[in-house]
Amino acid sequence: MKTTAQNLARSVPPVLTGTLLIMWLLLNDSLSLGHIVLGLLFAVALTWSSGALRPLTPRIRQAHLALVLLGFVLRDIVRSNVGVARIVLGGREVHSGFVKIPLDLTDPHGLAVLAGIVTATPGTVWVDHDEATSTLTLHVLDLKSETEWIDWIKGRYERLLMGIFE
Repeated sequence: MKTTAQNLARSVPPVLTGTLLIMWLLLNDSLSLGHIVLGLLFAVALTWSSGALRPLTPRIRQAHLALVLLGFVLRDIVRSNVGVARIVLGGREVHSGFVKIPLDLTDPHGLAVLAGIVTATPGTVWVDHDEATSTLTLHVLDLKSETEWIDWIKGRYERLLMGIFE
């Protein structure tokens, strides 16, 4: 039997509520008591009302790995921006293509985070995920080696995401 606190955490997840509150305060550029209270009310109302849209609750196994992942992602985004800028400004010939990456990651939250990472990284696009074969199709702007990209995604992101979510 679940306690009232567990039911409340299920219907109003604290991490999502806190994230929405922080976004509210940043967007309003204010830390006044009124904005904090109003932001908290909106955050609780939004997370509670969207509960039906979240049939699965993520289970975070090793939260500290999220900080490691964030560091990798930020570094890779900056690196990719520089790489894409060199391609665009340098006018050199590129060999774009598709890479099929076999994934061991099955958690839907982990897959969603991976999709966000790939989408946020310039020069790469998440094209498809085949659930039956657990294969990710990725489009790469400057594809030099498919093996390099498979190793990059699996070793750098998938490994950490599996530690966080599975």
